[in-house]
This record gives sequence, structure tokens and C-alpha cells, in this order.
Amino acid sequence: MKIRAYTREDSPVIAKWVRTEYELYQWSSDRFGFFPLLDYSVDENYIPQLEDGNFYPLTAVDDDGKIAGHLIIRYPDPDNRASVRFGFVIVDPDVRGKGYGHKMLLLALDYVRENLPLVTRVDLGVFENNPKAKRCYEAAGFKDCGEHLITTPYGDWRCIDMEQYL
Repeated sequence: MKIRAYTREDSPVIAKWVRTEYELYQWSSDRFGFFPLLDYSVDENYIPQLEDGNFYPLTAVDDDGKIAGHLIIRYPDPDNRASVRFGFVIVDPDVRGKGYGHKMLLLALDYVRENLPLVTRVDLGVFENNPKAKRCYEAAGFKDCGEHLITTPYGDWRCIDMEQYL
């Protein structure tokens, strides 16, 4: 597996991985606001964020070049270059549970080390109702560091914040 820059052509593939509205909220919280995603919904969501230089969408591809996963890296505070946040972490449903998410996270951490040298901390959020994702983040070295509630159409969900120091 390798990680590369996200391209517009990745958007339809990623959009199809979100199979239900419930999964949409687990993946993106309230960032889209509609279901189903259209082919270029992911790309259209990213366009305004790409302009400020604080946002890095990445795509993981398997050894055959097939898109296997995706995530974004962003600076939550553009004035703090020591901390980034991973988000929109998703793996092709056909390969979930086979270690692809773990490998993608490790590659993304390597990307941060190699390309964002001032960063010393990476964080992310995971909903309590997504225990498989939480175990994947723990396996990649992330530790709980806080929590908050997010209101969704399915009720209030507890979001667990996790972090890792590089």
C-alpha cells in the first residue's frame, strides 16, 4: 500500500463507500448534511478548504493501484503549525477488517513526519458507536484525550478525541 495526494477522480469511489445515512454521520459527522453523496460531493466539499494551504487530502492505494482508503490532514488552528488533525478516515468496505486502515494511518503519520516537520501532535475524533474504528486508531498508537457530544439525526453521539505525539 502507498499513500498519494487525493485527486478529483477519487471522489466517486469514496462517495460510494458511504452506503447509509448512518455511516455518513459516523464518517463525516455533520459536514455534508445530505445523503446519498453524489459522485463529486467529496471533491466539492474539499475545494474551499484546499485554497488556504492548511488541508491535505490523501488517498491510499493497494499494490495493484486500486483505491483502498482515504483521509484528510488539516491544521485546526492555522496559527499553530505543531498540531494537525486527521479526519474523514475511511476504508473501502470490501477490505475493512484486513489491516488496510491501520496501514493507511501509519503511512499518514509518516507523511506528516516527512512533509510537515513542525508537527509534534496528531489528533482525531471517533464516535463511541464505531468501536472497530477506535480499535484501529488505538493499534496505530492513538490514545484517548477527551470527548464531546455531537448532535446527529440519530441522537447525541459521544465523540472520543484521540491523540498521538510524534
